[in-house]
Amino acid sequence: MSERDAPYQGRSPRQRRRYARKSHRLWIMLLCLICLAAASALILRAFSSNIVFFMAPSQALEHPPRPDQSIRLGGMVVAGSLKRYVGPDATPVNQFAVTDGQKAVTVIYCGVLPDLFREGQSVIAIGEMTADKNLQASEVLAKHDETYMPKEVAEALRKSGKWDPRFGKPPRAEEWDTMTESQARKSIAQAEHASH
Repeated sequence: MSERDAPYQGRSPRQRRRYARKSHRLWIMLLCLICLAAASALILRAFSSNIVFFMAPSQALEHPPRPDQSIRLGGMVVAGSLKRYVGPDATPVNQFAVTDGQKAVTVIYCGVLPDLFREGQSVIAIGEMTADKNLQASEVLAKHDETYMPKEVAEALRKSGKWDPRFGKPPRAEEWDTMTESQARKSIAQAEHASH
């Protein structure tokens, strides 16, 4: 008797058919589970490649994203950092720095900036980090009035310890690079004390 016939040893033809059907169903179920797992893995991979994470400049420099990963970089445009020139194909190229109060990232954007783009105001740039730690932006989003700030930008600035939205507008853009965290905490404490 061969090994293949071993499961059928001592069974009637009816029991053999039942055993064969159960074995067949088990293989079909196993095949379905493998296909489901493969489909799930492909879907999750597609979703993860399309997710765009928000990062503050200090986060982007300390924990750089993968080279092919798009990110949303948010912060304040450093005053005096905007440089405009024309690229080789006559496309306008804009270069400016975005800061969260701790570190700044240079953003390079080919195209026309939004009308509401201003130095010293909040901005979100969507793009990929380059090898030299600049952001090559494919899109730039600017705020729509002087009191609005994207919640991600406000949170990043608050975490940096340089601004607390509860106490009014952020410091002027010229002060961001020179202000230390202790100075910021002191001004927040003064504003908190004055409000009580």
